[in-house]
Amino acid sequence: MALIKTRSASTPQDIHFLFERAYNGGDLEAILALYEPNAVLVTGGKPVTGHNHIRDAFKTSLSSGARMKLETLGVIESGEGLAVLHGGWSLGPPTGTQGLSTEVVRRQPDGTWMFVIDNPNTPR
Repeated sequence: MALIKTRSASTPQDIHFLFERAYNGGDLEAILALYEPNAVLVTGGKPVTGHNHIRDAFKTSLSSGARMKLETLGVIESGEGLAVLHGGWSLGPPTGTQGLSTEVVRRQPDGTWMFVIDNPNTPR
């Protein structure tokens, strides 16, 4: 995959690369830039809405210093400017965890893609 130098996803699958890069860089603002203002993030099994709540959720996660590996496993894109992504992720050290994610992303008027719904812990 070519190195993406922007903070905007030009395809649905770019958002995973950008998220991984921002997470591993501890860049909370770059993470938030990938979410629509009223996006939903499932955290601790409960949905939270909006940048303020998403910021709070990632502050805790980023404070661990863990590194993330995120691989796009599937993309289903509609002709309506929506796509569903499935990803496999791992996080560590200090502890090692892994899981599956499901996200809904939307094409923005400028052609970039942003998270609308992000569930990082999809049940198997």
